Amino acid sequence: MRDALAQARLALPSGDVPIGAVVLDAGGSVVARGHNVREALGDPTGHAEVVALREAAALAGEWRLSGHTLVVTLEPCTMCAGAAVLARVDRVVFGAYDDKAGAVGSLWDVVRDRRLNHRPEVVGGVLAEEAAGLLDVFFEEHRGGGNSQGI
Repeated sequence: MRDALAQARLALPSGDVPIGAVVLDAGGSVVARGHNVREALGDPTGHAEVVALREAAALAGEWRLSGHTLVVTLEPCTMCAGAAVLARVDRVVFGAYDDKAGAVGSLWDVVRDRRLNHRPEVVGGVLAEEAAGLLDVFFEEHRGGGNSQGI
């Protein structure tokens, strides 16, 4: 999670919401990294998770990331939770919960939907205070409210 938090900080200079992600292989080594690039690239799919999953798939030479773990600083949204399911990651680990847009248990639970053919293990709340604090500071400065939800 500390690597994901470092990635989140890389989003700040471009004005992107500080969310970071890493993908670990079966041995626990980081094989891919990503941070939000929506503002930097003008890309609505430029979420940290998607960036990291794309990099991991390119490195693996295929889209199936069985045996891998996605670690992200904020509970994934519906798009990113769906990407994790479709990539067949074994596990999703996240920091802060997102009560307004989280799709890994808070608002929706895409990754554990029994109608889907793959359901990764979920571990939430890892370094949650640190992850939420980074978001709170960002929103305090950018929106004047300190609201870390509804990204």
